[in-house]
Amino acid sequence: MNFGIEKAFILAGGLGTRLRPITLELSKLILPVQGKPCLQWNIELVKKFGVKDISLAVGFKHEQIEEKFKDGKALDVQLHYHIEEEYMGTAGALKIAEEHFKNEKKFIGMNGDELKDIDFGAMSKVFDKNDAVACLALATVAYTKAGGLVKLEGEQITEFSEKPPDEEEGFKLIHAGAYILSPKIFDYIPKGQKMSIEKEVFPKLAEEDKLYGVDMGERQFLQTDTFERYEHAIKEWKGFTKSELDA
Repeated sequence: MNFGIEKAFILAGGLGTRLRPITLELSKLILPVQGKPCLQWNIELVKKFGVKDISLAVGFKHEQIEEKFKDGKALDVQLHYHIEEEYMGTAGALKIAEEHFKNEKKFIGMNGDELKDIDFGAMSKVFDKNDAVACLALATVAYTKAGGLVKLEGEQITEFSEKPPDEEEGFKLIHAGAYILSPKIFDYIPKGQKMSIEKEVFPKLAEEDKLYGVDMGERQFLQTDTFERYEHAIKEWKGFTKSELDA
């Protein structure tokens, strides 16, 4: 069951600067969590929803990722690699893969360096009902100035702010690193331009009433971008919630 979604896009090109010196030698995407590379958990998440055509935006140490996962057959998926010759930002990396997604009705996008238990079925329903350009997975976390803060009214995200510097710490609703997108998203991303989907595209969609979200509630969302978070993820990750898809 894929809810009309055939393809997924995963960002897998980060530098991992906050995990140095380890990431001077290794891509952060292949650092293990409970016996599997972080990226593999994300591949298995979209596969759980019937999506096996997966594009990886890779850059820094992409050779390690390609050697580890090859064409994806070992995981019963088909992997496509879109290489950033220079860092283009999260939106710029997506633009590189435009040809692969421009004829889809909708597709999954997400970060590859987090552990998350996402219900793409619930998100797809909200996406379809509202004719959205983007529908984001949302999670409530102890906010420490490292995530996209959202204001949610019903199913509509009325404001999206990526890491606002003056925001007080506390439990906040943030973007959980996963989204369903319409190909209309490419209209917001100029070709060949470095751009952040969180800082420049999602705020624009919120202004135009085209951005929606689904609160994932008690489902896990664990970041791995610092040593403290990585250690926490290794200890606390419980895997994916069982559902009718596992029958």
